[in-house]
Order: sequence, then structure tokens, then C-alpha cells
Amino acid sequence: MIPTEEVSVRMREIEYKLKQEELTLSFIKDSLEKSDQLTKNMVAILSSFESRLMKLENSIIPVYKQTENLQRLQENVEKTLSCLDHVISYYHVAKDTEKIIKEGPTGRLEEYLNCMDKIQKAVEYFQDNNPDSPELNRVKSLFERGKESLESEFRSLMTRHTKPVPPILILDLISGDDDMEPQEEVFLEHLPEGVLHDIIRISGWLVENGRNQDFMTVYFQIRSVQLDRSIKGLKDHFRKNSSSTGVPYSPAIQNKRKDTPTKKPVKRPGTIRKAQNLLKQYSQHGLDGKKGASNLIPMEGHEHDLRVKHLSDALSDKHGPAAGRDDVFDIEIDAYIHCVSAFVKLAQSEYQLLTDIVPEHHQKKTFDSLIQESLDNLIMEGDNIVSAARKAIIRHDYSAVLTIFPILKHLKQMKPEFDQVLQGTAAGTKNKLPGLITSMETTGAKALEEFADNIKNDPDKEYNMPKDGTVHELTSNAILFLQQLLDFQETAGAMLASQETSSSASSYSSEFSRRLLSTYICKVLGNLQLNLLSKSKVYEDPALSAIFLHNNYNYILKSLEKSELIQLVAVTQKTAERSYRELIEQQIQTYQRSWLKVTDYILERNLPVFQPGVKLKDKERQMIKERFKGFNDGLEELCKIQKAWAIPDMEQRDKIRRAQKTIVKETYGAFLNRYGNVPFTKNPEKYIKYQVDQVGEMIEKLFDTSA
Repeated sequence: MIPTEEVSVRMREIEYKLKQEELTLSFIKDSLEKSDQLTKNMVAILSSFESRLMKLENSIIPVYKQTENLQRLQENVEKTLSCLDHVISYYHVAKDTEKIIKEGPTGRLEEYLNCMDKIQKAVEYFQDNNPDSPELNRVKSLFERGKESLESEFRSLMTRHTKPVPPILILDLISGDDDMEPQEEVFLEHLPEGVLHDIIRISGWLVENGRNQDFMTVYFQIRSVQLDRSIKGLKDHFRKNSSSTGVPYSPAIQNKRKDTPTKKPVKRPGTIRKAQNLLKQYSQHGLDGKKGASNLIPMEGHEHDLRVKHLSDALSDKHGPAAGRDDVFDIEIDAYIHCVSAFVKLAQSEYQLLTDIVPEHHQKKTFDSLIQESLDNLIMEGDNIVSAARKAIIRHDYSAVLTIFPILKHLKQMKPEFDQVLQGTAAGTKNKLPGLITSMETTGAKALEEFADNIKNDPDKEYNMPKDGTVHELTSNAILFLQQLLDFQETAGAMLASQETSSSASSYSSEFSRRLLSTYICKVLGNLQLNLLSKSKVYEDPALSAIFLHNNYNYILKSLEKSELIQLVAVTQKTAERSYRELIEQQIQTYQRSWLKVTDYILERNLPVFQPGVKLKDKERQMIKERFKGFNDGLEELCKIQKAWAIPDMEQRDKIRRAQKTIVKETYGAFLNRYGNVPFTKNPEKYIKYQVDQVGEMIEKLFDTSA
């Protein structure tokens, strides 16, 4: 059982908790009542605020709308005033800009262009809004006047500042291509920088606003004249200052290149002048078959010595004018070659300038028009050269083809650059250079073929044959002509290939052209050999005929070897060198047979046998006398005749003398030993005129008129 006291305590605790809970519940109840009251008050306040807001909104919205309308009205007024100001400004444009337009754009281009922009806008406004306004006519008139002033300023700037490029600068420009090492680039300033800027601005404005392309015509006309004058100035520069020793460049370029290695220069026309002159004289005196000896000196010989004085006298009278004509001719050809290079370089520079001034879609057409005059002049001059060459070929003046060689070679070298420069131009413009090249190739090929045929058919025989048997003019000139081909092998080969229609010509152009040239040279040499054989028959003496052929064959062989023509011949004729050596040896043997009529008198097989100590019969003594006399007379006659003959090649001359001297001395020595002491006559000195050494000395003087 729980004690009573403990129960009592617990009861009190329970009662206390109950009271506490009652107090808490009472407090919560009071709080809820207060909260309800506050809620009611807040709802009343919010309801009142909402009511007031509704009243305020109903009052403000009309005011706001009214204010917005007023602001819109204000903006409209401001816009209207601005538009009025803008419109009014168009009515003042003519007045504000008229003075500047009348004075022109010189010295104030940007201000002038701004005025033109204003005038153009005014014109557009009146056309769109008031086409009947008198102001429209006024601003249109002012605009046209301003545009004309801009065009006039464009023309004036182009005319005043466009000048021909100095010849020295052009030479410096084109000479850079010949250097192995890169040189400082030569810059062409066609127009001053400030002027170029103004021209570009004017052209841009005219294209964009003026809708006028007339300035492009003005541009290409002025620049075309400048280009043509630049090239003509270069040509005049050559005429005044050029010489056979070289081309005058500026001092700066000369100093810069003083120690600079350069490529082998293109062979200038002056270096082939000798060939031209010789061939011209030959063609006039030889191939035409006209009477009268030529003044040509093909090689040293006895006739050479006789003709030197005559020629020197003639040249002393004619050398000045003749040399002057040759120099002028050389300069003209040299100038033409340089003008071709100058055209390419200047045209490239013109195109670069044009791209900044002319709109892109008009550039090619304008450039085509710009270069036409200069290009036509170059092509016309080239055609004149071809025409002159054709006329010369008709006259059998084959030196004319030598003029075409350096020009054609240069044109073909320049063709890739030509094609690049003329890219985009009309087909007629592009085809002008290929047409000239084809014309030159055809003319050159015709000249080459006719030269070969005339070498074979040369009618010159008796009246122009060298009396001493030296090298004939035909030989020296033919070889001289062929030697010139070495410097233009590709060009000459291409000439010949241009006339071929076989598939090989297109499939193997380089090799095929070289073989064609080799075949051509062999043809000329073959024709020359046939002609020489025919000419040799003019000589009544077979020995002189042999000397003549020997000299010519030897000259041909030595010339082939010295000029490296032999390598070109060997392309199609491997045994050419050996064949010529055999021909030379055959002629030496033929010549040596001429001495048989001398040595036959003293050959042992032709003499009777005499017994030593036995007295000679009269018949035997007479026979010995006839042998000595026949030998003496034959020796003297041959030495006298053959002393006047010529063998220009010292090596060959010594060889022939030595061989003949050995044969005759041995034969005569044996005869003299056998019969020199035989008492066949009371006057031995009458028959034994010469000792063995004396015979050798006489033979040593053969082929030498001065001995």
C-alpha cells in the first residue's frame, strides 16, 4: 500500500498542473480574441486603401492619357520642324554650294565632293517630291557643272602629271631579269602619291555617283600615249647613245653590278654583223651569178696578200658610211628587242596602276584599249622586219635571216610574260604576238631552205675561182652562216620544226628540233661538198684541183671542230669527222701523184743496169742526161707553179711539204749516188744542178710566194 502522505503530495501536484493548464488555456483564448480583432482591423484598413486607390486611379488615368497626347503632339511638331528645316535646306543647297562648284575642285577636292553629295541629294529630293520646282533645274544644272568640273580635273591631273618613263629607268627595270643575283627592285612612280589619291577619289565618285564612264576613256587615252612615248623614248635613246660595246644603263645600276656575276647575255645583233656583211656580199656576187670578183677574203692565201691593199684602200673610202649604216641597223634591232621587254614591264606596271583607278569589271577592257597603240606599233615594226627579210630573201640576201634570229629568240623567251600580261584581253590582242612569231618562223625556215638549195646550185665557177686553190668564198660563207646557228639552236630548230607536219614535231619538240637542225646542217654541208666538187673541175691541173678540195675540206673540218658544230652534226651523222679526214687524205694523195712525172725520171725501175768500170755507150750517156734533165725541168716547173698555190693551214702545209720532201729526196738521193760519179758528160754541172739538200729546200718553198 502507498502511504497516505505520498498520495497527498501527488494529488497536490495534479491540482497544480490542472490550474496551470487552465491559465494557459485562458491566455490562449485571450490571444485568439485579440488576433481576431487585429485581423478585422487590418481587413478594414485594406478595404479602405483599396477604395482610395480605385478613386486615385480613376483620377490619374485621364491625366496620363492627356499628357501622352501632348508629348506626341510635341514630337510631331519637332519632327515637322526638322523636316521643314531639312526641306528648306535643299532650297539653300544651290546657294550654299554654287561658289565652290564654280571655283572647281583644285586644291580642295574633299570639300568639293561633299558639296557634290549635297547637290545630288537635293536633286533626288526635288525629283521625288517636287519635280516641277524651279529649284530642281537649278540644282541639276549645278550638279552637271560640278560633274564636268570633276571630269575636267581628272583629265587635268592625268595630263599634267603623266610623263613618259625615262629610258634609263626602263633599262634598269628590264635589266634585272639578266642578273643571277636578286637586285634591288626598281620602282616606277607613274603619278605622285597625292595626285594618285585625288585621281582615285574622283574616279570612285564618278563611278558611284556620276554614273559616268567617260573618264575611263580619258584615262586609257592619256596613259596609252604615255606608254607609247616611253617606248619610243627608249628607242630614241638607243639611237643616240647605244654602241656595239654595250647598252647604257644608269650609273647606279652600273656600279651596283660591277662585281655581280651575270648570266651569259643574249647575243646582240652587232656580233653577227660580220656574217651579215659577208653573206650579203656573197649572195650578191655569188648566188646571183653576176660577173665580177667578190671582195670577200675567206682565208689567208696568196690571193689574200694581193687583195689586201685593194680592199684596205676601198674600205678607207667606204668604211665610215658603211660602218654607220651597220651601226644604225644593229641599234635598230637591239632597240626593238629592248622595246619588247620594255613593253611587257611597262604594261605590267600600267595594269597595277589601273586596278586602283578603274572599276574591276572595266579593268580588262580598259587595259586592252590602253596597250593597243604600243602593241600595234611593236607588231607593225616586227612585221616590217619580216617583210624586209622576205624581200631580201627574194634577192638571195640570206643575211636577213640573221636579223630574225635574235628577235625571234627574244620574242619566244618573252611569250610567257606576254601571255600573263595580256590575260583577260580580247582574243585579237592575245593572238598578235603568236602571229608575229609564226610569221618569223615561216620566213626564217624559208630562208634556211633556200640558202641550202642555193649552196648546191651556186652558178659561180670560172670567174670567181681562187687561182691559188685557197678556200672558196662559198665555203667560208656557208660555214660562217652555220656558225651563227650555234647561238640560236633552239630558234633555228623551231623554225624548221614549224614547217613539219609529222607527229614527232609535236611529241618531241626539243629533241625533234635539234635533230632537224642537225639534218639541215648536214644538208648544207652535203650541198657544199657537191658544189665544191663541181667547182674543182674548173681547174685544168688535177693537182691544183686536189689542193682546192683539200683546203676547203680542211677548212670545213677545222671550222666544225672550233665552233662545236661537229657535236650538232654528230646528232644525225656520227661519222662526219672521220669522213672529212678521209676526204682530206684522198686529196693529199691525189696531189702527191702530180710529182710522179718528176720522180718517174729517176726511179730505179725505169733505168738500165750499167756495169761498173765499163765504158758507157753514147745511147746510155744520152739516157742519163735525159733523166737528169727531165728531173731538173720537172722539179723547176712544179716548184715554180706550186709556189704560187696556197695551203692556208700551216699544219697541213708543213705536213704535205714534209711528206713530199721525204719522197723526192730519197728517190733523188738514190739516183744521184748511183749516177753522180758516172762519166756520162764532160759538163756534169749542166745536168747535176741540185744536191739533195737543195731539192729539199726548193720543196720547202712550195705554197709560199714570199719565199
